[in-house]
Amino acid sequence: MRLDHVSYAVARDSFVSTVQRIGSALGAGFVDGGMHPRFGTRNFILPLSGGTYVEVVTTLDHPAADRAPFGQAVARRAAEGGGWLGWVVSVDDMVPVEARLGRTSTEGHRVRPDGFDLKWKQIGLLELLEDPQLPYFLEWLVPIEERPSADPRTSTTIHGVSIAGDAASIAEFLGEPADHPLEQIDVNWVEDEEPGLISIEFATAHGPVTI
Repeated sequence: MRLDHVSYAVARDSFVSTVQRIGSALGAGFVDGGMHPRFGTRNFILPLSGGTYVEVVTTLDHPAADRAPFGQAVARRAAEGGGWLGWVVSVDDMVPVEARLGRTSTEGHRVRPDGFDLKWKQIGLLELLEDPQLPYFLEWLVPIEERPSADPRTSTTIHGVSIAGDAASIAEFLGEPADHPLEQIDVNWVEDEEPGLISIEFATAHGPVTI
């Protein structure tokens, strides 16, 4: 399994300031990712070195935000004060994941400001809503050069993620061993009152930064 991106959810009134704050900490500016019409959300992204990216996401004033699981998850995290929403792993073939979870994936898309229609399949958001420690899965339906991580804006990389939860449960959900569930990313299991993604450690040109 490969880490595709990490999502940070905030309320609409703190969206711009959060994008600026995280971009300043990581030494690069975010770019407008566009809107997710099916999910009632919009995002700004920061492509990093190493094939990953950071997403800051908020809800739109749109009925889809109340209906779609992703919109619901973003709204709930924003109502809690904002913070890391979750982590997303990419797969080349969604079929084995669909078989393991017992249902089909959902197609998503967003139109970038340059007009390109970015398309993907995703599954696992229902589990994320019930258990915030779990990731969700994504299969890109566009060429690799069009994916959000294709054009890094900085030399910063994700060095590790800290997760509060049960390593065995996550490993079973991923179908990967608990001691190294992600390629080239350290996974640290920590204690916290609530399960979920607690922090991300970045390796920047000026040293490690934890958010």
